[in-house]
Amino acid sequence: MPNHQTISPKDYFAIFLIVLIWGTNFVAMKFALEELTPFQLGAWRFVFSLIPFIFIFKPPKIAWQWLLLNGLLQGVGQFGFLFVALHIGLSAALASMLLQTQVFFTALFSYFILTEKPSKSFLVGLGFAAIGLTCFGLNYVFPNSVKDLQVPLLGIVLCLCGAMMWGASNITIRKVHQKYHRFDAINFIVWSSFVPIIPFIFLNWIFFPEKDVSSWFGRNASTWLSIIYLAIFSYLVAYALWTRLIQTYSANRISPFSLGVPMVGLLSGMIILSETISPWQWAGIFFCFIALVITMVGRDAMAFLKK
Repeated sequence: MPNHQTISPKDYFAIFLIVLIWGTNFVAMKFALEELTPFQLGAWRFVFSLIPFIFIFKPPKIAWQWLLLNGLLQGVGQFGFLFVALHIGLSAALASMLLQTQVFFTALFSYFILTEKPSKSFLVGLGFAAIGLTCFGLNYVFPNSVKDLQVPLLGIVLCLCGAMMWGASNITIRKVHQKYHRFDAINFIVWSSFVPIIPFIFLNWIFFPEKDVSSWFGRNASTWLSIIYLAIFSYLVAYALWTRLIQTYSANRISPFSLGVPMVGLLSGMIILSETISPWQWAGIFFCFIALVITMVGRDAMAFLKK
């Protein structure tokens, strides 16, 4: 479909729903982590993503190694790092922005693995992202108050590691697309949910040996509602809608709308969880957001100006 195709009101509503779900899922993670360990949350998230959907979607006709690789990168890697970062004190608001740096990791991996030359807009955006990340670091060098130090630097580093794993997972999916032309993304996601469950159980046993079997079964309704929200709505429903939109209008037409995700994440973290953001962190958010805008819409804007 051409990029200039008019987006229907129904699809605008789908975009709004996706941005709302993905933007608020960081708050759901925080609620679940009040009772569960990061690795318990990871295991339950993929159990609920697997059952009952494994009985609905057929196994993808691809080599099992691709399912294993994506399950390790996206499941254990991306969400493992993210859940630990949130567990040790990273705010949902900051996590929603930092995780979007996967755009830059995806482009960097594309250059080194797929030998795709980065665009000028990407290089400019990368420069702004570097300034933004520097601002996050300066928050700890020149804090305005003790509150500025409440978000651990390790949490920011771990979240960036999660973004890097997401970028690597994106490359895996692109390689699968190249190898298997009739690749079904939803089937791939559901069946790769097998992979992270055992590693998460094993990691929980290593890092939280004091937790017994009963600790896996949260007593609060908010814990289970959060898990269901993350597994079904954030993972399968939103991803299915997003895939359909990209297939209908093309990635370049739809991807800029994901810029709304960190904005919803920031607002939901501040409103629902009463999270505060320091001046240095606001500066970092500003530069990272500008970087994402330049990277995601810069090439189309340059092409439009040259006409």
